[in-house]
Amino acid sequence: MTTPAASPGHPPARSRRPAWAGRNYVLLTAATIATNLGAHGALIATTWAVFESGGGTGDVGLVAMARFLPLVLFLLIGGAVADRFPRHRVMVAANALNCASQALFAVLVITGEARIWQMMVLTALCGAGQAFFNPAAEGMLMASVSGEQAGRAFAVYRMAMHGAGIGGAALGGALVAFVGPGWVLAIDALAFAVAGALRAFLDVSGIPERAPGGGLLSDLREGWHEFIGRPWLWSIVAQFSVVVALIGAVEAVYGPMVARDELGGARPWGVALAAYGVGTLAGAVLMTRWKPRRLLFVGTLCVFPIALPSAALAVPLDAAGLTLAMFVSGVAIEVFGVSWMTTMHQEIPEEKLSRVSAYDWFGSTALLPLSTALAGPAEEAFGRREALWGAVALMTLVTALVLLVPDVRNLTRRPHTKEVAGGGGVPVSADAEGSVRGSG
Repeated sequence: MTTPAASPGHPPARSRRPAWAGRNYVLLTAATIATNLGAHGALIATTWAVFESGGGTGDVGLVAMARFLPLVLFLLIGGAVADRFPRHRVMVAANALNCASQALFAVLVITGEARIWQMMVLTALCGAGQAFFNPAAEGMLMASVSGEQAGRAFAVYRMAMHGAGIGGAALGGALVAFVGPGWVLAIDALAFAVAGALRAFLDVSGIPERAPGGGLLSDLREGWHEFIGRPWLWSIVAQFSVVVALIGAVEAVYGPMVARDELGGARPWGVALAAYGVGTLAGAVLMTRWKPRRLLFVGTLCVFPIALPSAALAVPLDAAGLTLAMFVSGVAIEVFGVSWMTTMHQEIPEEKLSRVSAYDWFGSTALLPLSTALAGPAEEAFGRREALWGAVALMTLVTALVLLVPDVRNLTRRPHTKEVAGGGGVPVSADAEGSVRGSG
């Protein structure tokens, strides 16, 4: 096919975006920016809404548990559904549920009518939405990049996501202090509405139709065999079941409590969370250029610094020290995240990505409801400082143990390519250095 020649004085039209940034990629990135701007502020707002209603450490833990429990319970079903139905429709439906629950939460807080049980119900609905959204989003993004620069596409996506998180955390902390948590929750509801509208325009015509399977249970069994047959996969997921549970308790319960009692309130905690976002952004920039050969070995070494914020809160350091610890932790987790999703992209077939991702999410978050619910009782039984030092010790121990797995130490980046359709649908290099873990 021929193309019209450029007229004199008018050079050929050139796209303003790189070849790897297809239409789906741009829509997914824009939607994630919107949700991360709202979600990071909403995390702070939820905690302070509990405080304003007269709740304490135990109530903060219960509300956090109410979000994580349905997330864990429905993740595997969400992964099977995302591999069986169009992923973009699953994502839009989940965004609609999150928008409705956060909007009602905002109204209750603004009017002063919010009760702890109501907060638990509404955050549980939000968690259920995320259970269906996360596997679908991971599979959709992995299927929407193209060309040998796929890894750079993932890194840029994460840079956009983390940049939005930085702004959301800083803005959320400030708005909670000046206008109250209810309005921050309202902004989060609006962000979900915008994101859902953008994701409704995703084009899935380039993604091959999946052959009908033997039912939901059959899909789950197939995903389980893919998961359990890879020692590097289940061992790191087991490690992160402990690490994520401890981080969840620290960030949802102990961090805000230390900020309130030792650092002066919501604003320093918002700044610390923003510093974590800056760290992840710096880590994403680093991983656009650095391609470690032993992906999981390097990534696992970078899990050790993730314990630094817990140690900073245990001392406790001042706001500047906590901010620095959060920054370093952000850089480290981003190196792990890029290495992890590079491995997933390289090793897992596209048609099984959502199911395998669901087992990943399920294992990694399985202990979150328990850890957040027990955070308050643990503080009463052992003391806040002792509980935080215990978290540091456990994170360090399980990370050291996973390095004993040969596949974690030895799995390497491969040079061959595999076909990944969607959003441009051209072969994607299997050595792509990308990560979408934690995207919203």
